[in-house]
Amino acid sequence: MNGRVLRIELKRSVAPWPGVVVLAGSLAVFCLIDGIWWKGTAGWTAQWTSMALWTRYLLVFWWPLVVGMGAVYGLRDSRSRMAELLTTTPLPAWRRAALPAGAMALALASGFGLLVLVGGVRVALGATTFTPLGWLPISLVAALSLVAGAVFGMGVARAVPSVLTPPTLTVLLLLTALLLRQSNEEALPSSIAPNRLAQLSPATAEPREMLLTLSGSVHLGQTLWLLGLLATGFALLSAATRRARLLAVAPVLAGAALALLVLPAAARDTYVVDKAAATLVCDGSVCVTQASRSRLPELAPRGKEALRVLHDALGDEAPDSVREDTELRALGDPRELSGDVVLIDFDDPLIAHAAGAELTRLLVAQGLAPNCAPRTTWEGGGQVDIPVQSIAASWALGDRQFEPLQRPDSYAYSQRTWADADVVWQRLMALSPAEQRSRIAQAHAAALSCKNELAALRGETSA
Repeated sequence: MNGRVLRIELKRSVAPWPGVVVLAGSLAVFCLIDGIWWKGTAGWTAQWTSMALWTRYLLVFWWPLVVGMGAVYGLRDSRSRMAELLTTTPLPAWRRAALPAGAMALALASGFGLLVLVGGVRVALGATTFTPLGWLPISLVAALSLVAGAVFGMGVARAVPSVLTPPTLTVLLLLTALLLRQSNEEALPSSIAPNRLAQLSPATAEPREMLLTLSGSVHLGQTLWLLGLLATGFALLSAATRRARLLAVAPVLAGAALALLVLPAAARDTYVVDKAAATLVCDGSVCVTQASRSRLPELAPRGKEALRVLHDALGDEAPDSVREDTELRALGDPRELSGDVVLIDFDDPLIAHAAGAELTRLLVAQGLAPNCAPRTTWEGGGQVDIPVQSIAASWALGDRQFEPLQRPDSYAYSQRTWADADVVWQRLMALSPAEQRSRIAQAHAAALSCKNELAALRGETSA
């Protein structure tokens, strides 16, 4: 297969369209829809690994479609009634099959490669300075899955030359992909299907934790399965006899068997913490992960200033360090709090873009009244803690007036909440300095125990 013939095939056939669909469709989803993939530390352009995982996530839709489009391409000879004529030519069957398969593979690899390139450029131009290589296997396996799926669809259509073959393949694989789809509601993504079977789908769960990546056994198992699928597709595409078609099924069965032996049985062995990304980098008493290292120059001086304020407010009960929260949690699970450390979550909308004095205020608030309920773009919890945190931070920083950590919105419930908080502030400031310090200490203890901090500020014994 020389370059000239390949160029003609790409120019005069539908081979380029699957690659165009994957590229244009993915960019349309990512760039035209303001979805969850733009938010948080695991956004599709925030980190290299999350970029690779988000592009893999879309395969739950693109992979069945690509298989169906490959099947449409595989019907070309039967539609033109040239199948019998081509079998009489002296050119070996595998050589005839290599041209359309190569054209399809090149188009899909180019389309997906350009998608990864766009994402990679945006990550490189972003704030992150963490550049691991662990994202490469994630993207390479994704490209292999697209090529293998398309060639498999071509082979099935050549073996079963019916107009119903492409839609049947697409629908069946889409239903299977949805059945094997992994949910991200737990600490580690999981599926309703057995974990090994779920990993046969090339699609991944939507990334929620920037520290999670796929394990090496997943890469190896999926590669074995997809190579078997690719070999079966090519064998069906070049098979000339019924016996050859039956033998063509052997590679995919062997690949699936080997993959099921290699793929992990438990979710904890499928999605693992990227040790390089999770390594702590510290500036004195302020620590962040390697993945968030670019935030340390801004965070370190503000964190040390906040620790000084907290020591003045709480004395010996004050935390002595600031650290990024790296604990894996299921959606909605409470945070594990400690009185010795101020835990910060860069997925917290209040902290995500804070800088300067605003960041200091937020760190003081987290140290005095840490939110037990997580406050992220995925969960939206912890809103009830904001008024208490605002009161505590205003008191510790010596403000003359109550300064909310966020601007109250127009909802009636929110207005009542902030009005109640202002009343609590006025009553707190009317107390003696010793009683004020006692109330703040009680609110701090209540927050660490996930109890009612506002009741503690009011002096209620039920706190």
